Amino acid sequence: MNSLSVPHLIGIRDLTTSDINTIFTTADSFKDVINRPIKKVPSLRDITIANIFFENSTRTRISFELAAKRLSADVLNFTASSSSVKKGETLIDTVNNILAMKVDMVVMRHASPGAAAFLAKNISARVINAGDGTHEHPTQALLDAYSIREKFGDVADKKVAIVGDILHSRVALSNIYCLQKLGAEVMVCAPKTLIPKNLSDLNVHYTDNLKEALSWCDVANMLRIQLERQEIPYFPSLREYTMQFGLTQAILDELPKQITIMHPGPINRGVEISSEVADGQNSIILNQVENGVAIRMAVIYLLASQIER
Repeated sequence: MNSLSVPHLIGIRDLTTSDINTIFTTADSFKDVINRPIKKVPSLRDITIANIFFENSTRTRISFELAAKRLSADVLNFTASSSSVKKGETLIDTVNNILAMKVDMVVMRHASPGAAAFLAKNISARVINAGDGTHEHPTQALLDAYSIREKFGDVADKKVAIVGDILHSRVALSNIYCLQKLGAEVMVCAPKTLIPKNLSDLNVHYTDNLKEALSWCDVANMLRIQLERQEIPYFPSLREYTMQFGLTQAILDELPKQITIMHPGPINRGVEISSEVADGQNSIILNQVENGVAIRMAVIYLLASQIER
């Protein structure tokens, strides 16, 4: 059986191209599983997984929980808003208390960049990063790239435009790393105020013209504006942002070619993307959601295979 070169999934930057392809191949098998009448395999009946979310989440938390249960693992769900964290308990104490209950793997989302890496250095369980601040969201990038592979047969040589709040988006950074490892070309499109200062280090194209980005790309991944992470105003108003960077069917109809539309969610309909586009024939947004379960099953399974049992 193929295995990963890393003991934890902290970020895409830590993975080799071989690791990514191994995850994809494993996900292919699990996609067959989740589309059959009995959507479960007994692979991880002796594994316990804790989903620890210090930030709000719907899709990612449910997707990880479903992935673990499809593999027959036992699952604990922990949310900071209803825990002793509110009483001042530290991250390490919280996790160690959970590990004392004989947990084998921790899936964690945290507001602080580097939290998952910190945890992996301080506990014995396997760690999967479900998003750490504005740093990385590796499983989202994997499912996005997997969805492109499913649509086109390969990711190599595809042109992908990432449009939206690049500065605050862990999805954008992980996607850039993942797509480039797989041979795709990446362009980011956003107001200059929402572009990170180190953009030149990322080897991507940049434009602040949405139509230019859409004319260039094969795939457009539309990101939401992360108002919860913005401590200062980065543009005059959401209305003005939508006028310049919002994707509508009228804009798509003006393009000289068909392009594929993606969105990691949650969608702010009428802001970065119209309902007509989100639900239209060019969209593979629901495919991304389905593929998220298969990809997370693959990651959990491959990391669990390294645990001595």
